Amino acid sequence: MFGDIMGMMGKIKETQQKMEETKKRLDTVLVDEQSNDGLLKVTLTANREIKSVTVADELLEDKEQLEDYLVLVMNKAIAKATSVNEAELGAVAKDGMPNIPGMDMFK
Repeated sequence: MFGDIMGMMGKIKETQQKMEETKKRLDTVLVDEQSNDGLLKVTLTANREIKSVTVADELLEDKEQLEDYLVLVMNKAIAKATSVNEAELGAVAKDGMPNIPGMDMFK
């Protein structure tokens, strides 16, 4: 019994370490999103940190349109980055779950 608990603790610690490594790697995974007409482009990491925003000159003449584009494109980019992030971290968590009777809901 004690050995099982120690084994589980080791597995949990190993999973936490893998999670940290995955989070660091996701800082290097870039997600691009742009408006339908390509006038606004956003790049962020899979950890949802904005890396760059590119705005076409014609958007600078229409403050309201630029603001609308920023909200729309940023939200789409964040959603895309979130799904990449959750898929990657979810795979690590699922793989690292100790085999505990009655806890197979995570599988």
